[in-house]
This record gives sequence, C-alpha cells and structure tokens, in this order.
Amino acid sequence: MPETTTDPREARTLPETLNEFQSAEGHPHFRVDLERIRFSPFYSRLSAVTQVISQAGAGLAVHNRLTHSVKVAAVARAIATHLSTRRNEHGRIVAELGGAHAVVVQAAAAAHDLGHPPFGHLGEQTLDRLARTRFGLTEGFEGNAQTYRIITRLDEHDRPGVGLNLTAAVRAAVLKYPWRRGQGGARRGGSSKFNHYAIDEPDVRQALAAYPLIEPGQQTVECSIMDISDDIAYSLHDLDDFYRAGLLNPATLSAEFRTWHRELVRLRSLDEAALAADTRTPGHSLELLWRQLGRKDAWIADPDAFAEAVAKVSTEVIDGLVAEPFDGSLASERSLARFTTGWIARLQSSIEVHRNPDIRSGHISLNRQAWHEVAVLKFLHQRFILERPDLAVYQRGQASVLERLVDGFAAWLDDQRDARRAPRRLIDLVALATDDYRRLARDAPELVPLQAGADLDRRARGRGIIDYVASLTDAQATSLDALLAGRTERLWDAGQGL
Repeated sequence: MPETTTDPREARTLPETLNEFQSAEGHPHFRVDLERIRFSPFYSRLSAVTQVISQAGAGLAVHNRLTHSVKVAAVARAIATHLSTRRNEHGRIVAELGGAHAVVVQAAAAAHDLGHPPFGHLGEQTLDRLARTRFGLTEGFEGNAQTYRIITRLDEHDRPGVGLNLTAAVRAAVLKYPWRRGQGGARRGGSSKFNHYAIDEPDVRQALAAYPLIEPGQQTVECSIMDISDDIAYSLHDLDDFYRAGLLNPATLSAEFRTWHRELVRLRSLDEAALAADTRTPGHSLELLWRQLGRKDAWIADPDAFAEAVAKVSTEVIDGLVAEPFDGSLASERSLARFTTGWIARLQSSIEVHRNPDIRSGHISLNRQAWHEVAVLKFLHQRFILERPDLAVYQRGQASVLERLVDGFAAWLDDQRDARRAPRRLIDLVALATDDYRRLARDAPELVPLQAGADLDRRARGRGIIDYVASLTDAQATSLDALLAGRTERLWDAGQGL
C-alpha cells in the first residue's frame, strides 16, 4: 500500500488555472487517499451491509453497499474526466471552483457509504431514534455524518487522532450535506440530512476552508459529481436487483402509470391529503410524487418534463424491460445490460454546470429532463418494493436486533463488576468519544450545550455504543444479538472480531 512522507492535508494545493488542473492528474496525495479508503476494513465491511434488501433475507445475489460504491465510483470518474477536459466556459467554472479531479471523486465515491449501519436505511432510522431517546444525543445518528466520523476519527491508518489523514479535497468531497442536524433548512435533504456531528465540526471547517469560492452549505464540485453518480447508480442498479428477483409486477406497474396518464385531469383536481390517504388506488402515488416534486423543487420541477419522464419509463421499463421476465438466460442478461448501460450513458451525458446553483441543487446537476427521469425511476422501487408488507415485517425484526444490541451493550457498560470484559473496541470507542466531548465542552461549548460530569459521560458512552453497533455487518449484528441472549451454539466463531 502506498505511503506518504508528508501530511496530505498540508500538502494539498488547489489548482489556479485549467492547465494546472489538467496536470494535477498525477497528484500523489489523492491516490494515497483512494488507496487508504480501499484498504480500510470499513470499506471491506460494505460487502456484508444491506443496500436495500438484505442478502440473507433475499436469498439471491443483490447489490450490497460495496458493489454499489464501486459502481458509483465508475460513474463519477467518467463524469469528472469529461468535465475536467472541457475547454469551454463550463470547464473554466469547474476549475475556478476547485476542480473535478477524477481520483478525488473516486475516493469520495468509495467512502460515501462507509457510515451506513447494518440493515440499510432501516438501521439508520433505528440507531437515530435510539441515540436520541436512550442517550440524549440530540443529533442522533445519520449515515452521512457517520461516514465523515469514520474517515476523520474512527478509522486509523498509521497515526492516532487523525483518522485516515485524508486531503481536504477528499474530505470535502464526502460532504453531501455540509451542515449539522437541523441546519439544512430548504437545502437538498432538508433538516433531516446532515454530514457531521458537532464533535467533528472543527475538521469539517478545515476541509471546506480549502474551497473559498464555494458558498456555505454548498457542495464542492467533486462532491456534486459524487452525489449525482450516487443517484444514477441507485436508481438503476436497485432496479436491476428487483427485476432479477421477479419483484416488479408488470401488471401492477402498468396500472399505476396508465391510470395516471388516462385520468390526469381528475387526479389533478384532488387535494394532496386525498391522494395520500389512498395510495393503493392506481395513479394516486404517481400524482403524489409530482406534487412533492413541485412543492420541494419548484426551481426545476416542470409538469411537461414529468409527463415525458413518466412516458419514457413506462415505455422502456414497464412495457420494455419488465414485460419480459428475467429467466437467467444469456438473452436476459444481454437485455438487462443494454438497458442499464444505455440509461447510464444518457444520464452521464445530461450533466450541467452552474456557477450559482439553486439552494436545492449543486454546481453540477442533471438537466431538467434527466432529473425528472431519475425521480420516476426511484419511485418504482420506493413505491413497489419498499412499501411491501413482507419487507416491512422483516425490517421490524431487524430493528429489534439493533435495539437489543444497543440496550445490551449499555447495560453491560453500566455493570461495574463486568464492564472491563466488554469488547475492547467498544471500550476504545467510548473513550474516544469521551475525549471528543470533553474537547468540545472546552473549546466550543456553544455547539452542543453540555452539563458537566454525568451528562457528558452519558452522551460520550452513547456515542461510543452507537459508533460500535453502526460498524457491524448485517451478519455480525445478528450473531452478536444471539450471543448477548446466550443462544449461540458456536461460541468462539460467533465471538470473533468483537
């Protein structure tokens, strides 16, 4: 694995001209960053973390967080390479704002999901609730914030206290939501999304200081590229999984899309509350999607573009791809590959550059038509997969696993007679969080008001427990749950890696 003899945070310099930017391809520190992320155990762990449907529960090969991250990196690199070679006004804007280095966006793409806990977004929501209710952590838990905490604090390469010691460029490129909880306002993701906890804010400020032309609350150019690539990969590769698994019912999908088109006048006359109260009626969910897009993203939402996107997805996905069930044949594989490759290529070519983007957008964005198409593609699995009762039942069971783990480890650390036998890494993470909160109380008490003593210790212990549980794979979480309940029959195997 490559090494560096200087601190890459200090060595990183921003290119001042497009020509200088072009020659930066060989920047050694960016390559070091990428390899440190790829060699990280947190990165390897992603192969056993749920993307949407758990591999254990699905019983088939589906995308996990690692394969998703690899594909996001491929899409992002292609976009960055294209933008960095432009010699027009868009190329100059990109260079002036800090550049679109292909290796930086690859590194950000590799790192962007490191903070996702076991069991996908369900795990994220569960740990957020437990962090707030069990330990008084008002910031709760958020996968993106956890990602930043991992690369700057929890993971270590060769020196304590600096995480992976990545350049400002890569750390800034990971900040999809560059604010703390509740500060997003009307920005993309709103107040529920954020990218760092108060205890990590000093590091965030240092990273963003390298980009003086990027407005507060706005993504860097390289981060915008990673974010768009994440959207593209998510909208298509999850569709790939559900099509292979036979979970997309052509008749149900067709009824939703055709009813919306046929009864558009009537649907537009209904108020949003009526639509939301009866989403099982064909056409209602699609119209509700349009209302939500129009309300949240009036800067780009357009009824004609939405109708065209619905027609395109209906033709190419419902009447095209899904109409012919996947049967595992080479012909099915070719058909799916052509579909996915064609859509990715077209979305990659739909990129726009903005010097002064809308508050809900970034310096790099999809054009109006492509933006609507991605929204409709996401709608397919949000409405017809994530809302399935069988998935909901399974996810409630997974939430219970995480709840038992958090409560079990909290009780263990409260047991003065036995706390010393808790997993070494758990004890280390609690100690690290304690140091972080003490430093925060000393240097920036306005960020998170803390009462001395017990309140600080309670929050630090809670953050350490949440950090520990969030770092598990799906299988480790299930195995540890059995261990804590005394149910395992393979004690030594199950206890490895504690």
